Amino acid sequence: MNYKILALILLGLVFGYNLFLQVISYLAQNNPVPDNVKDLYDAETYAKWKAYHRETCGIGIVSLIASFILYLVLLLFDVLPHLVFSQNPYLSMITVLVFFLSLDAVVSGVFSYIYSMKIDEKYGFNKMTLKTFFADQIKSYLVSVLLMAGLCSLFILIYEKMGDWILLLFSGVMTAFLFIVMFLYPFFSKMYNKFTPLEEGELRTRLTDLLEKNGYHVREIQVMDASKRTTKSNAYFSGYGKTKTIVLYDTLIESMSVDEIVAVFAHELGHGLHKDVIKNSFLSILQMVLLVFLAWFTVRTEGIYPDFGFAARNYGLALILVMLTELPLLSPVFSFVVGLVSRKAEYRADEQAVKEGYGDALISALKKLSRDSLADLSPSPVEVALTYSHPPISQRIAAIEEYGKKIMQQ
Repeated sequence: MNYKILALILLGLVFGYNLFLQVISYLAQNNPVPDNVKDLYDAETYAKWKAYHRETCGIGIVSLIASFILYLVLLLFDVLPHLVFSQNPYLSMITVLVFFLSLDAVVSGVFSYIYSMKIDEKYGFNKMTLKTFFADQIKSYLVSVLLMAGLCSLFILIYEKMGDWILLLFSGVMTAFLFIVMFLYPFFSKMYNKFTPLEEGELRTRLTDLLEKNGYHVREIQVMDASKRTTKSNAYFSGYGKTKTIVLYDTLIESMSVDEIVAVFAHELGHGLHKDVIKNSFLSILQMVLLVFLAWFTVRTEGIYPDFGFAARNYGLALILVMLTELPLLSPVFSFVVGLVSRKAEYRADEQAVKEGYGDALISALKKLSRDSLADLSPSPVEVALTYSHPPISQRIAAIEEYGKKIMQQ
């Protein structure tokens, strides 16, 4: 078997699938808007959404093509073996991996610049300066290189010492790594944003009362300076167990009423009460185990390396093949299952907001969030099934209203 030909075929299939998703997203702009969200956009805003949607889909398609050409050239013409200057497994891996990640960062950085600094700027979403943009890109690049090279080095160490036992041991290592990253997420966030305590007042009191009524202790309530990058709004919990930190985008505070913000956190409370974070962590662990298996299978397949011009095993090439061909080929199935579970969890979390008496406020908040981000009001059902972690807003509103009627009848 010629593994290069197989890899190129898989690369083409992955590209075709991602292109398919972009095309159906582009065509969905002609879908009729559901009646319960027709009030979100007036004629001018709807025309603006269509233009924004066309441009983001267009740049997404061009970005896919550019990345595909880059990967095709690297693999087809055996570029990577010419970089290897040492047969030391760690040095050869780092050389190949850093070169690949650097090229990929340049290509993705160009399109991130176009998306953020041109398209989002044009439609009033972007608030980043050039300094902030490039600082974010450099930080993300350095973090990805350090993490990828570090984890791959650990993989080499364990595989060289223990062979096939790596499946069990490294799966445990990756699981521990996942939880460490989740635990350290608040610290990583501070690399990019500034956090300040929410001032005393009605909002702080009502958020605290909401959580404490349901058995949670609020460690602190912080406001993140999201406005230096975007006009879009968001909010989230961080922390484990019954102790939570609430994080509010400053854009959320500026654009929403107190009732709407509390409604958003009543929804987040629903996730906590139903252990959705733990369930999502379990799914992430399964994905980690799959990644370890693919890496193990690729590394131990000796015939791969000469087909790509390498004189000996190269762990960097193995990881690149996993990232470009194997994992993306299996990801649609995994994404379908995860999306199904996630969308069900979103409906359930919305129900919690209704139980707390914030159904109408949540609908109002969802409409504002969708309007402010120029959300797609009638996406393709195929795209929703394959990629959406949240149900479309029209379906969420319908479910919230239906659940509200059930409570009124009780």
